[in-house]
Amino acid sequence: MAYQFVVPDRTIIGEDSLKQSLPAIKAIGKKALIVTGKVVTKAGIVNVLTDLLEQEGISYEIFNEITSEPTDYMIEQGVMVYKDKECDFIIGIGGGSPLDSAKAIGAMSVLEGKISDYLGKEIEGDFPAMVLIPTTAGTGSEATKFTIITDSKRDVKMLLKGDALLPRLAVIDPSLSMSAPKSVTSATGMDALTHAVESYTSRKGNPITDIFALSAIKRIFTYLPIAYSNGEDKKAREELAIAAYEAGICINNASVTLIHGMSRPIGALFHVPHGVSNAMIIKEGLAFALDGCYDRFADIARTIGAAAYEEAEETAANAFLKVLEELCITVEIPTLREYGIDKEDFEKRIDKMAEDAMASGSPSNTIKKVKKDDLIQIYKKLWD
Repeated sequence: MAYQFVVPDRTIIGEDSLKQSLPAIKAIGKKALIVTGKVVTKAGIVNVLTDLLEQEGISYEIFNEITSEPTDYMIEQGVMVYKDKECDFIIGIGGGSPLDSAKAIGAMSVLEGKISDYLGKEIEGDFPAMVLIPTTAGTGSEATKFTIITDSKRDVKMLLKGDALLPRLAVIDPSLSMSAPKSVTSATGMDALTHAVESYTSRKGNPITDIFALSAIKRIFTYLPIAYSNGEDKKAREELAIAAYEAGICINNASVTLIHGMSRPIGALFHVPHGVSNAMIIKEGLAFALDGCYDRFADIARTIGAAAYEEAEETAANAFLKVLEELCITVEIPTLREYGIDKEDFEKRIDKMAEDAMASGSPSNTIKKVKKDDLIQIYKKLWD
């Protein structure tokens, strides 16, 4: 069997990588639209970038209207700024939402119609070159051909994809994540873990993504508790930045499964951050998938030291679920009730959420066959 393996054109990763990337950025274009959010701007991280751009004589315009849940309206506004200010390339800086938005703005600066017109289609075109700079270690958006944008009319998080959405340059400087609060460290770290575990247990996985997935999982189990406890731990931040990138490459080439499929509707309907909604579901979702590939989950357990190599696969697989639950407790992932979601309201929406999850296509990537009713039962178990 042949495998296609897609990654960003170029990646600069490690200490001081933002400064070292300036010659490469300067070679891309003359005026950048910087796509970001107000939180990143307020934290001073955007200023770090713009100071460096000014030193290199690179012009820019800032569009910082992106929230934690980017919508089609925000994308339309960003496109207007890109065109009105005559920019010729895009820099996305921030968490997954600004990076996803940068991709969408770049695409819609060329494509006709509305972004919702491209749901379910392969997005193609000669888009502006993009530089993506993550400030959190989790989404892996800097490495992927995906963007998640909310259709504000239908209240649905759209998963849009296309190789043309890959950045020209990914810049991963761990120092930019040092100021991330505990809640963000937790949510983004669990998002990256979900990416890696799902890709390793996906029908679309391959020998190359398997290597990246197991590496990412081991890093996250080792360093997420450390970074959560002490955000200034440089080593932990560096390892999580690498893990997020590895996991992003994984989903780029092996996709995600039922966890992400079920997570998006919770995010869209109840405004739960993406990494948190993944983590809320992960144990029950993987418990359902477990008997579809005990061997894969056993591999994960052995890699992180949760099970001995001589243990039976089913025993080892269940050991992984146990340490996964312990990790969620350590990094204080809330339950639906603890987050403040109303049980009655949630239960009324379960059928729609299961329908939307199946329509996304992600659950069908699970090695074990998944039906809509399976998702309904998992949603209900989240209250047990």
